[in-house]
Amino acid sequence: MPPRALAVAAYLQAFVLSGVAAVLVTRAYLRATGYPQLGGGGLHIAHVLWGGLLLTAGLGVALVFLGGAARMTGAILGGIGFGLFIDEVGKFVTARTDYFYAPAAGIIYAVFAVLVVITQAVRERTRLIPEERTANALDAVAGGLIDGLTDRRRAQVLRLARGSGAGTEAAVAALLDAVPRREPPPPRFWQPWLARARRVAVGLTDQRWVVRFVVLYLVVEPALTVVGVAVDGVTGALDEEREWGAVLGVSASALATAVLSVTAAVRLRRDRIGAFRLFKLAILVDLLFGQIFNFTVNQFGAVAALVFDLFLLAVVTAEHRRLSRAG
Repeated sequence: MPPRALAVAAYLQAFVLSGVAAVLVTRAYLRATGYPQLGGGGLHIAHVLWGGLLLTAGLGVALVFLGGAARMTGAILGGIGFGLFIDEVGKFVTARTDYFYAPAAGIIYAVFAVLVVITQAVRERTRLIPEERTANALDAVAGGLIDGLTDRRRAQVLRLARGSGAGTEAAVAALLDAVPRREPPPPRFWQPWLARARRVAVGLTDQRWVVRFVVLYLVVEPALTVVGVAVDGVTGALDEEREWGAVLGVSASALATAVLSVTAAVRLRRDRIGAFRLFKLAILVDLLFGQIFNFTVNQFGAVAALVFDLFLLAVVTAEHRRLSRAG
């Protein structure tokens, strides 16, 4: 079996994030410009074709050039291309080639949700054997032969080769000596802002009042969703709903989330670690199932709910880790 890349999870993450950005930017642009069409005389050049072109370009970059930078570039180009492709899924699952097919948003979300799960699984299982670490070290050396490697990158290469045997370590060090040195790039203007935002986000997840708010929200909001759907059913407000299946899916997911959250709240006093494990499961149920139907009902207006769900997950995960370390 060929050796695995150490940064495979980072490449997959770049692919997914680029794809998500491409879908959101494309939808926003088309809506803002009135859904223009490129072409004329009976021709319409759909953006799925540009997606295929970018997918090919991304694959070409990864095949032609050596090094992690080429793979990352290929992942980003491929992700943008995949986003442009999957954005038009409504045209390919309907007989009337309907770009505005309501469940298309749910399908797009489901595809990216699966890719996120795969990325996370790869991240957790990337444990390289010594031979694979050495292969990654040599790949880094090859990638730095032209532009050079910084001292930090050189130290990373030596750490990768550590444990592969004295002869192999010496050979990697000798090859590394032949690579020109490069000064680290100056910090980008946005890096201090990003670091500050990360510190604020981490500090926010540790606030007691934030944790209490999240717990209260997880208990109350799903129950209100189920009650709201039931009331709409009794009053007849659901009679005008076109996506009945999606509404039932949202209700079923909300019910499951409510049951898990209430059970977690009951366990808070005697088993806080177990309680927050259940809270995390409740959010994952909503993210992996409920949001699929939510995107079908509310289309891309559900992005705000998704962002808030990710915030809830970050708070609950941080609290669960804190309790696990303390326990």
